[in-house]
Amino acid sequence: MFEDLRAAVSAHGDEKKVEYLELIYDLIFVYIIGRNNSLLHHVESGFVSPGLFLVYVLCTLAIIQIWNFSTYYINMFGRNGVRDHVFLFINMYLLYYIGEGIRVHWAGFELQFSAAWALILINIGVQYLIELRNHRDEPDICRIIKRMAGILFGEAALVLLIIPTYRLGTPVFILAAILFGIAATFAVGRGSRTELLDFNHLSERAMLYVVFTFGEMIIITAAYFEGPLSLSSVYFSLMVFLIVVALFLSYELLYNRIIDREMKTTGLVYMLIHIFLIFAMNNLTTALEFMRNEQISLWPKTLFLVASFVLFYLCLIAMLRYAKRSMGLCWRFLLPILVLTALFAAAMLLLRGHMYLNIALSVLYVYAMFARIYIYSRFTEGDLDRHSNNIIYKNLVRCGCRDAEPEPEK
Repeated sequence: MFEDLRAAVSAHGDEKKVEYLELIYDLIFVYIIGRNNSLLHHVESGFVSPGLFLVYVLCTLAIIQIWNFSTYYINMFGRNGVRDHVFLFINMYLLYYIGEGIRVHWAGFELQFSAAWALILINIGVQYLIELRNHRDEPDICRIIKRMAGILFGEAALVLLIIPTYRLGTPVFILAAILFGIAATFAVGRGSRTELLDFNHLSERAMLYVVFTFGEMIIITAAYFEGPLSLSSVYFSLMVFLIVVALFLSYELLYNRIIDREMKTTGLVYMLIHIFLIFAMNNLTTALEFMRNEQISLWPKTLFLVASFVLFYLCLIAMLRYAKRSMGLCWRFLLPILVLTALFAAAMLLLRGHMYLNIALSVLYVYAMFARIYIYSRFTEGDLDRHSNNIIYKNLVRCGCRDAEPEPEK
């Protein structure tokens, strides 16, 4: 069923490139990220209130999902034409209302937030329906288009239910809408044995979202350079900068050296991983900001930082399923990572009152994780010389991650 759709996608060219329009569209999400992260700046009793943190989580997932739906449509049917420009600019305009509706006291803004969210979903759904006229003689493609439009309209209906139920004080329809969109999209793509999308383009779009999320992290890092110059300020600014660099390098290794962007895959799991990866990055941005905030209690902010690190690296490890040459996630490969993470978490909690040691431990942890990813990248690189490749391969056989000798050099 997906062969015809793949052919239709390929008709646009052998390699789909990220267009200027897509980059402009992404800029609105930079604004949204800042608005959403601002929810965590309101502290009660030493930390963010559970209700406000839940709103932050749901808003984060909703925003990333909107971006995902747009990206999927552009990947499959985007032509960078007048229609694409008009519909994306409409969504950008509506996203301003979503951003303005993201605030601590949501009462009075739930209407514009929910209405804008629903209209964006309907907008993308209408684009799918318009695309039907270009595939009248291709029933399999029409079936996929109708299903995607049905998902978008169905989620929009759930979103609209937020308006009359918000006064009840429950976010159930926000969560229901998000979960419905994820589950229904997987149901449509399930069973695909070939590419539903151009994975190279899809992975590049995900990378760009990660890049401007790093941008927000860099802005927060700048706060460590404020104030009078002293040994303490230099130490903490350097440590935080090194942490951000290690996070950036770890993702760079995955994207540039490990991920097989020519893989024949729908990319559904890849994009789902990125939803939680970007969520973890947003958390890390706020957690790094919390570390210098004396109003935040030591226990919650340390737990928040550790949990954010763990989620970030868990997502990176999950992405190894898309490696060029997977060596598998055997327990002997994962065990050092698990032990390292457990020791890091325990030490961070024990030394939570010693910020100089705490931040130094964070630096050691992120670079130790970077080293593990680098070793993996050396195995997946295709240009290794035979001697280096054999050494790595034999070490993998010895640890039980491989069960055969390396192939002879061709």
